[in-house]
Amino acid sequence: MFPRPLTPLATPNGAEPLGRALRRAPLGRARAGLGGPPLLLPSMLMFAVIVASSGLLLMIERGILAEMKPLPRHPPSREGAAWRGAVPKPGGLSLDAGDSDLQVRQDVRNRTLRAVCGQSGMPRDPWDLPVGQRRTLLRHILVSDRYRFLYCYVPKVACSNWKRVLKVLAGVLDSVDVRLKMDHRSDLVFLADLRPEEIRYRLQHYFKFLFVRDPLERLLSAYRNKFGEIREYQQRYGAEIVRRYRPAAGPSPAGDDVTFPEFLRYLVDEDPEHMNEHWMPVYHLCQPCAVHYDFVGSYERLEADANQVLEWVRAPPHVRFPTRQAWYRPASPESLHYHLCSAPQALLQDVLPKYILDFSLFAYPLPNVTREACHQ
Repeated sequence: MFPRPLTPLATPNGAEPLGRALRRAPLGRARAGLGGPPLLLPSMLMFAVIVASSGLLLMIERGILAEMKPLPRHPPSREGAAWRGAVPKPGGLSLDAGDSDLQVRQDVRNRTLRAVCGQSGMPRDPWDLPVGQRRTLLRHILVSDRYRFLYCYVPKVACSNWKRVLKVLAGVLDSVDVRLKMDHRSDLVFLADLRPEEIRYRLQHYFKFLFVRDPLERLLSAYRNKFGEIREYQQRYGAEIVRRYRPAAGPSPAGDDVTFPEFLRYLVDEDPEHMNEHWMPVYHLCQPCAVHYDFVGSYERLEADANQVLEWVRAPPHVRFPTRQAWYRPASPESLHYHLCSAPQALLQDVLPKYILDFSLFAYPLPNVTREACHQ
């Protein structure tokens, strides 16, 4: 199945059309800092991203698949390769010739990334980023020197299981099935732990990947987990959200009953660059223009994509990606549809611009919450 074209939201009476909202809403602010030049995402670029995504889908339907050629199953050695020269481009690794869905999705993502990241003013290197953005990026890229790969972790996209895999590959854990509370910092190496020359070497020579998920499904997963189960988040974020958006909430709310629309209102008022990592856009976490990723995996086909990565990095045969626990109930498309249809459309129109690059760069459709769709 091909990814669906981007579907615009229906406009309620008196509300601003989504296209106009996307064109006027800033995704980032100019930041002149010590770490690099001011970065802007112009309104025309936002519009171009959406148009480009739909155009790529049309190009694919007209025969891109027929032009794709199989490539070696293991990434070539990067020794001596010039940055952005001999290093394989994203998608330069072989995929199962029979898996046309995966080939289509990777091709859409690769072409859109090249189109958007090639725009003037977009970062080409982590050192093009302002200091704060670069710090966020380097703190989210995990390093395996033994297997020569870099993994940008995205919370709520199976990052705990990937950290288990890294610990097994490093010899810290015996098995990915060991039942321990995950320590998200110990026995792990991050790019932020290294010197600039060490960082540059690994960015140039190591296999680099990340995993992504439908942006709104990821938000729903974070909402359910953090405000439904984690007391620390209820006290730190939930109480503030209730005080800010619920009339007559009182001075000391518990924060354990935040509604999904209240959470969305909170996101509207937050600067994406300073959000908590569990709902920060993937674009800001992993900076796919500043880092040339070799592979972008999908949560929707997590096990297959993850095991493909393990094959590419030549992990030992006994190391496999953990299977999902029987008790785990991820946010489903049906649950997401229910929550989105229950939220005010004007609120969704204000939230979507903050995640528009995640939708477009990674080939996810905008939600269809028209009156007809919500009553099906």
